[in-house]
Amino acid sequence: MENENEPDEKLSHLRDKLKGAAQSIIGEIEELAGVINADPLAQAEGEFNVEVGTAREDAADVLDKGGDEK
Repeated sequence: MENENEPDEKLSHLRDKLKGAAQSIIGEIEELAGVINADPLAQAEGEFNVEVGTAREDAADVLDKGGDEK
C-alpha cells in the first residue's frame, strides 16, 4: 500500500524542487533588473528570492532523501 503513494510523493518533491529553481531564476532576473534600473529595493527583493528558491530546492532534496540530512 505504501508503494501506491510513492510516485505521488516523488512527483511532489520534484514539483517543489522545480518551484525552487524557478523562484531562483526569477530572483536572478529581478536582481539584475534592480541593478540595471538602479533600484536597490528590486535588487534586494531579487536576492531574497534567490535565497528562498535555494532553500526550497535544498528542502526538496532533504525530503527526497527521506529527511536524514540536517
